[in-house]
Amino acid sequence: MSGNMEDKDRQKTKPRFTFAGSMRPTFLSLLLSSLVFSAPAQTELTRLDSTLSSTYRPDRPGAAVAVIKGGRLIFKKGYGVSDLASKNSITTATNFNIGSMTKQFTAYGILMLRAKGSLSLSDPISKYFPHFVPHIANSVTIRHLLTHSSGIVNHYPYVNTTPFREFRDDGVLEAVQNIDSSYFPPGSRYRYSNTGFCLLSQIIEKVSGTSYPAFIAENIYAPLGMTRSGVIHHDFTIADRAIGYDCSGDTCTRDDANESFFFSTMGDGGIYTSMDDYLKWIGPIMQKKGAGESLIEEARAPQFPIDSARHVSYGFGWFVAGSGTNQMVYHTGSNGGFRAIVVTKPSEGYAVVILSNRTGVDLEDLARAISALFGVDDSAYVKLDSLI
Repeated sequence: MSGNMEDKDRQKTKPRFTFAGSMRPTFLSLLLSSLVFSAPAQTELTRLDSTLSSTYRPDRPGAAVAVIKGGRLIFKKGYGVSDLASKNSITTATNFNIGSMTKQFTAYGILMLRAKGSLSLSDPISKYFPHFVPHIANSVTIRHLLTHSSGIVNHYPYVNTTPFREFRDDGVLEAVQNIDSSYFPPGSRYRYSNTGFCLLSQIIEKVSGTSYPAFIAENIYAPLGMTRSGVIHHDFTIADRAIGYDCSGDTCTRDDANESFFFSTMGDGGIYTSMDDYLKWIGPIMQKKGAGESLIEEARAPQFPIDSARHVSYGFGWFVAGSGTNQMVYHTGSNGGFRAIVVTKPSEGYAVVILSNRTGVDLEDLARAISALFGVDDSAYVKLDSLI
C-alpha cells in the first residue's frame, strides 16, 4: 500500500532473523459438500482456473484462491509452490501469513471483550498503559485505535533495532509511549496505523489475562474449528507453512520472518491461516449466521470516514466502500513476501479470498477481475493504494 497505509513489509531492516465462542462452524457443510454447477457457472469456473494457472506458475510461489457466491462456496484451489526449497505444491490446506487481514480478528477480540463487559471502546488507553505520555494516553480511546484515528506516531522510526533479531508488540509500546507528539488530535483524521493494532493486542492480553495467540486460539479458532491456524510468536511452528518470497520476473528471493525485522508483531499482522480454515471464518459472515453476527455487522459497518467523496470508511478491522446493496467490505494484507486480500459484497453473499506467498501480483486488480468474471458489480470498490 502507498500513502500513509503502511504494511509491515514496508519497514524492513536486514538481516533479521487464537468470542466467536457462539459462532458455530456453519460453513463446514459447504466445505464438505460436492460442487454442482450449471453450465454457465462451469464455464466461469473454467475461465477462472485458466486465469489463475497463467498468473501463478506451477514451479514458482503462488496462491490459494476461493470464491463464495450467494453464501455458497463455488471455488477453491491452490496454485504454485509453498516453498522453493521443498517444491511442495500449494493446496487449500497450506498456511499463509495474512498480514493486515489479522486486524479483523484483533478487532473482533476487542468487541468480544466489550460484549462481556470487560472493557469499553470509550476507555482511554491510559487505563491500560499507565506509563504512556499522559496528555496523549488520556485522550486516545480504544475506538480511536480500532479506526486508525488515534494520531499516535508510527513506531518504526523510534525502534532501536540493534539488540534484537525480531520485533514484537511489547516493543511497539516501549517505542512510542514516551513520544510527546502525535500526528493530529485523536478522532480528527484517519491515518492507517499498525502501531494502534499492536497496542490493541496488548489490551486484549491485559484484559483477558492470557497471551494474544492463546486468546485467538481459544475464542476464535477453536469454536470455528480452525484447527490448523496460528499466530506468530517465539519459536512458533505451523503445519504446512508457506514461505514468503519477493518476486520480480522469474526471480524470487526469500522474504519471510528471518528476513523482515518487523514481521513478528502479532496484533497488526501475525496470523497464519489456510484457505480451508479462513473459509470457516468468512463463510458464516457471508451467510449472516451465528450468534456473533451483531458484532460482525458492527465491525463491518462504517465507523470512521476516510474519503467522503468516494464513500470510503474504516470499520473495525475492515474497509467499507459504498452503501446499500452496492456496499463492498474488504481488506488487504502485506507482510514480508506474503500478500492477501478478502473482498466481499454482503448484499450478494459474495466473497473472493486470495492468500499468496509472493509479491509481484496486484491482488486488488486480480480480485476485481474475478468479481467481473462472476458478474458482481463492484463499482463502489476503491483501491486501497489510492487512498491518501
